[in-house]
Amino acid sequence: MVKTKNNKLHFSKQEICIVLLVLFLVVFGCVMVYSASSYSAQYKYGNQYFFLCKQLFGVVLGLFAMGVLALVDYHILLKFRYVIFAISIVFLVLVFVPGFGVKSFGASRWVNLFGLSIQPSELAKFALVLMLAAYLSKNHNKIKSFKGLLYPFAVAGILCALVIIEPSMSVTMCLALVTMFMLIVGGMSKKHTMLFSSIATVCVPLLIVAEPYRLKRLFAFLDPWASPLGEGFQLIQSLYGLGNGGLFGVGLFNSRQKYLFLPFAESDFIFSIIGEEIGFVGVVCLLGVFAMLVFAIFKVALNAKDRFGSLLACGVGLVIGVQTLLNVAVVTGSIPPTGLPLPFISSGGTSVAVFMAAIGVVLNVARQSNQK
Repeated sequence: MVKTKNNKLHFSKQEICIVLLVLFLVVFGCVMVYSASSYSAQYKYGNQYFFLCKQLFGVVLGLFAMGVLALVDYHILLKFRYVIFAISIVFLVLVFVPGFGVKSFGASRWVNLFGLSIQPSELAKFALVLMLAAYLSKNHNKIKSFKGLLYPFAVAGILCALVIIEPSMSVTMCLALVTMFMLIVGGMSKKHTMLFSSIATVCVPLLIVAEPYRLKRLFAFLDPWASPLGEGFQLIQSLYGLGNGGLFGVGLFNSRQKYLFLPFAESDFIFSIIGEEIGFVGVVCLLGVFAMLVFAIFKVALNAKDRFGSLLACGVGLVIGVQTLLNVAVVTGSIPPTGLPLPFISSGGTSVAVFMAAIGVVLNVARQSNQK
């Protein structure tokens, strides 16, 4: 978005493309949240629109945040990066504080403030991107050395440590992968890439063994039919949904798995309901939309006017891309089951609002790169 000589705002094709793709995903997400949750919401809360209303609230907040951040100079984030990082840490700690933290299904991942349920790990992803972008833009020569990598790994380590004890291995994996990819983009040497990739490869099985429930999930992934009514139940029901969808699906709002067969149908496993209702062709098209969005964001990163803007946009694209791939991999049984929402689509006001706010930052990077 730029100002022309007659002071009229002009939106570039790139900005329009990103906004249209995001709006499509958000609107489609609202439709699917309603479809996946209407029966369970009516059964549990006596209101079939319960989850849809929460999602719409997040979308409204997200639209406001996206609009503001699209207009505010993204360099302001550079000045307030430590404040944003500190806030994300405070919220991650608050999940363990009685009276603030909300525990659900054995995990402490939410904070209750003034009646609003907030998931701090969603903010942590983009706080990490901001901190890494700021450091790498100013110290791109230092990260060639082992010493220069200590700071970014310390930042990522703090967030990962707080998230893993919630516990949430899925978000921890997302944070770790985004960190590695951003460091590679920032110029980390091949030697250090191999070293830290090897360390991460060793840590994953250790983290799985450390918690009995993760080990059960691993066994359920390897053979879900060994415990069809236990740990393997969710994956089996997810595969039933995808299989039932066939090529073109059973039709919008006609899912069978949403009738309390598939747990978390409106959130972490919404992709299974999507596959059931619009089929293989439909989900391929949906993933194509995600691919176009990530590609458009990377294009903004390549054309950014400075290194900070480039890394900031790249980080946002990486979070969206990595999280989408992890979610789809879980739902299709390609990796062990773990909870991670599908960006812009899964039920969760915090998630959709934060992702839309991040898109606002990308739009600001694009706007400034187009200014003459």
